[in-house]
Formats: sequence, C-alpha cells, structure tokens
Amino acid sequence: MDACLSSEQQPRPLEEAPSPPDDETLHTDGTSRCPGDSNEIEASLRSLQEFVPTNYASYTQENYRFVGKKIVIQESIESYGAVVWPGAIALCQYLEEHTEELNLRGAKILEIGAGPGLVSIVASILGAQVTATDLPDVLGNLQYNLLKNTLNCTTYLPEVKELVWGEGLEQSFPKSTLYYDYVLASDVVYHHYFLDKLLATMVYLCQPGTVLLWANKFRFSTDYEFLDKFKQVFDTTLLAESQESSIKLFKGILKWD
Repeated sequence: MDACLSSEQQPRPLEEAPSPPDDETLHTDGTSRCPGDSNEIEASLRSLQEFVPTNYASYTQENYRFVGKKIVIQESIESYGAVVWPGAIALCQYLEEHTEELNLRGAKILEIGAGPGLVSIVASILGAQVTATDLPDVLGNLQYNLLKNTLNCTTYLPEVKELVWGEGLEQSFPKSTLYYDYVLASDVVYHHYFLDKLLATMVYLCQPGTVLLWANKFRFSTDYEFLDKFKQVFDTTLLAESQESSIKLFKGILKWD
C-alpha cells in the first residue's frame, strides 16, 4: 500500500480493510437516542420493518469492525446488492477517521446504493441521521442488517427507502422538504446501463451545501468515462486512493451557475 503523501492538498492513500474481530456481541454502548422524539423512532422502526427479505438460497455472516464496534453483515453472493464491496470499506474508513472534521453527529445523510448497509451502519454509529436507499429487491436484507446493528445502539435509527435511479425523485425525495448534508455512494459505478441515471440522481439529491462522498474501485473504461462526466457537474477533489487496489475516494460539490 502506498505511503502517505506529504502535501495536505494531495490525496491520502487508503489503508487495508480492518481484520475481522474476535467473537463478541454488539450491544448498547451508552449513546442515547434523541430525547422525547418517540414519533421519529416509531417512524424509523416502521420503515425498517416494511420490507420483506429476499429469499436467497444461501447467506454468509461477515464481521467488520469500525468505531470500536463489531458489525455483523448478512451477505449473499447471489446479488450485487447483497455484498460489501471494496469501496464501502474505504468509505467507512474515511468516515471513521474524519468524524470530527466532517461533523457527522446529527448530520443528515442519504446513501445511494446502500447494498447490505455497512456504510449506513457506520454513519449511524458515528451519530448521523441516515437514510439508506437501494432497489426494491435489496431492501429486505438491508433493513435486516440495519436493525441488527443499530437498534438500541445509535442516537438515531436509520431509515430505509426505495430509490430507483432517475425515477420518481421529486415524489419520493421532494426538495421542498428534504435536505441532506452528505450524500454517500460506494462502488455504484461498474459495468451497467444506468450510469446517466445515477449521475442525474446524484445531481438531484445535492443542494447548496451538500457534500457528496463517492468511493469506487475503478475496473472498466466506463468507470473513468463516468468520472469525466462527474467532474463536469461537480467540483471534484480526490481525497484518498490506493493504486494497488484501484480504489479512489472523491468529494463532490455540485457546481451552481
């Protein structure tokens, strides 16, 4: 893995993924929920319990450690959306290492393509108000992992919402009532036919002041083509990279005319 670059303006190299923890149980860590906000808690619980888990033939339980917590993720290789990809690990590392700088406590965050939910779980443990989104067939496993790892353990219970890129955005995420401090995305760019709709969704969800953090393992020429289009609409900063694993982490601020 590359050594740290000396200039503060240069991107920091990514570290290896944390090793699996020893056997232990995840339990309440002393953080308290929002006082007197039972309606919000009930609404979050309803959103987390809304989706029926997809009946994959096989699952594995994978262990991760962030913020001093053991996080257990149910994964299945039967779906791209049920696996933790390298970009998610890189983004979790960055959130953990820059929590104070990012001012995550109480921040409103939406994750695009949350998959099995590791990034949303870490952001929730760090004190953020998280909305985890993905395609309908992914949401059952996503909500299972969120409940397993955040219930009674986080200040705010994360919410789960369906998000099909480029479709029904104004109806499901009206700009008049919703604002996000951060939009998070990891390994959402790969060889698929919805890259233009993904970029349009990123643009839609970002308002003045919103920061988009996007981590991705670059595998195909189309990934770099997407990056070129991304830079046309976002002021883009490379925050960290690993030449060995081809993972890059970007910060994007939407350009305003």
